[in-house]
Amino acid sequence: MALLRSIVTIGGLTMVSRVLGFIRDMLIAAVLGAGPVADAFFVAFRLPNLFRALFAEGAFSAAFVPLFARSVEAEGEGRAAAFAEQALSVLLSALLVFLVVFEIAMPLLIYVIAPGFGDSPAQVDLAIQFARINFPYLLFISLVSLMAGILNSLGRFAAAAATPILLNVAMIAAALMLVPWTPTPGHALAWGVAAAGVLQFLWLFYFCGRAGLWLRLPRPRLTPEVRLLVRRALPVALGAGIYQVNLTINTALASWLPAGSVSYLFYADRVNQLPLGIVGIAVGTALLPLLSRQLRAGHGPAAMHSQNRALEFTLLLTVPAAVALIVLATPIMSVLFERGAFGPAEAEATATALAAYAFGLPAYVLIKALAPGFFAREDTRTPVKVAAASAAINVGLNLVLMWPFSFVGIAASTAIASWINALALAAILWQRGHLRVDERLRRRLPRVLGASAIMGGVCAALHLLVLGPWLAGHQAHRVVALAILVGVGLATFALSAQLFGAAGVQDLRGLLKGRGIEGSDTA
Repeated sequence: MALLRSIVTIGGLTMVSRVLGFIRDMLIAAVLGAGPVADAFFVAFRLPNLFRALFAEGAFSAAFVPLFARSVEAEGEGRAAAFAEQALSVLLSALLVFLVVFEIAMPLLIYVIAPGFGDSPAQVDLAIQFARINFPYLLFISLVSLMAGILNSLGRFAAAAATPILLNVAMIAAALMLVPWTPTPGHALAWGVAAAGVLQFLWLFYFCGRAGLWLRLPRPRLTPEVRLLVRRALPVALGAGIYQVNLTINTALASWLPAGSVSYLFYADRVNQLPLGIVGIAVGTALLPLLSRQLRAGHGPAAMHSQNRALEFTLLLTVPAAVALIVLATPIMSVLFERGAFGPAEAEATATALAAYAFGLPAYVLIKALAPGFFAREDTRTPVKVAAASAAINVGLNLVLMWPFSFVGIAASTAIASWINALALAAILWQRGHLRVDERLRRRLPRVLGASAIMGGVCAALHLLVLGPWLAGHQAHRVVALAILVGVGLATFALSAQLFGAAGVQDLRGLLKGRGIEGSDTA
C-alpha cells in the first residue's frame, strides 16, 4: 500500500464530505442564524461529537487497528474476525448502558457543558430536547468507527472515508424538508443527525460484508484480547480526542459570553475543519496501519521514512492553508454564510474566530501525523499525558484570554494549546529515537514557509487594493472576488513552491501515479 495513495483516497472523499458540509452549514446559518436556538443546537450537537471522538474514533481506532492488524497477520482473518465480533458485542453492550444513563441525566449534562445557559430556561430546555434526539448518534457512530478500523486494517479506506458524506446528506435533507414540520429548525436538524447514524452503520456493515466479514453479535465476553483492547483504549480516549475536548471546553466557556458566541466558534471551526479533515484525518488514518505493519516486520528505516513523508505532506498543505484562512477570513465567511438570519456583523465576528483557529491549523494536523508513531508501537499512555497537559493549558489560557478578547480569545487558546501538544509529541518521539527529521524534510520546510508567505502577501494586496469594492457588494460579486483570490493564491503558491524547491511538478505526477511525494527528492 502506498502511503500517499491512501492519503489521497481518504482526503478526496473527505473533501467531498467537506463540500457537502459547507452546503449543510450554509443552510443551517440561513435557517438558524447565530441566536439562542442556534447556540442550543450547537451545544447539543457537540455532545455526540465529543463522545464519538473520545470513545469511538479516538480510543477504538487507535487501540483496535494495531491489535486487529496483528491478529490478521499472525492468526489469519478468521481469528481476527472473531476478535472483531467480540469487540463489537462488548462495545454495543457498554454503549446501550451509557446511552440510557445519559438520556436520563441529560439536563445535568447540559448544565455542565453550557453553564451560561442557566439564565435562560427556555434555551436550556431546547438544548436538552435537541441533545436527547441526536445523542443516539453516538451509539451508531461508535459501531461505525470499529467497522472502519476493520476495513482500514485490510487496506480498504474508501468506504469508511465516505461515511461522513451520509451525515451531511441527512442534515441537508432535514434542513430542506423537515423544518416546516418541526417546532424549530433545531428539532429538524437533530432528527437529521440521528438518522445519519443509522445510515452510516448500515453502509459500513454492508462493506464489511463485501470484504468477507459479515459481523455477528456473539454473547459479550471479556476475552483476553478484548481486555487488552479496553486497557489500551481507555488512555487513548483523552489523547486522541483532545481536539474535541478543547472545543467542548470552549463551548462551555463561550456560553457565558454574549449570545451568538457559541455559534461564531462553531461556524469558524467548521471552515477550519476543511483542511484538518482532508489532510489530518487522512494522514492519521492511512499512517497508523502502515506503521504498525512496518514496525511489526522489523522495518525501522521504512517506518521512519513513512513518518517523515507524512510530516512533509502535512506541512506542504497545511501551512499555506493556514495563511490563506488568516488572510481571507472575512471574504470566506461573507461568501459562505452571509445570508438569511446571518448578517454582515455575524460574518465579521466569525471571521475573527476563524483567523485565530487557523493559526493552530498546522499543529492540529501534526498531532494527527505524530500520534500514530506512538499508537503503532502500542504506546497509548504517552499521548494521553501530553493531551492532559495540553487541555489544562487550554483551560488556563481560556480563562486569561476570554475576558479581554471574548470568543476570539477562546479560539486563540485552542490554537496555542495545540501547538504545545504537537511540539511535545515530536520532542518525545525524537528523544526515544523514533523520529529523525531527514535531510529532505529539513530542506523543504523553510521553502514551504517562504512560498506560503509570498502567497499570503499577494492575496492580502489583491484583497485590499483591488477587490475590496467587490467583496463589499452584491453576493454574486463577492463569490467572484473570492474565487479570484483563491485562484490567484493557489497559482502563487504553486509557482513559488516550484521556484523555491518546496515541491515540484514531479511530486504532482507522483501523486497521480499513487507514489505521492515519495517519488522525488529534488533540491
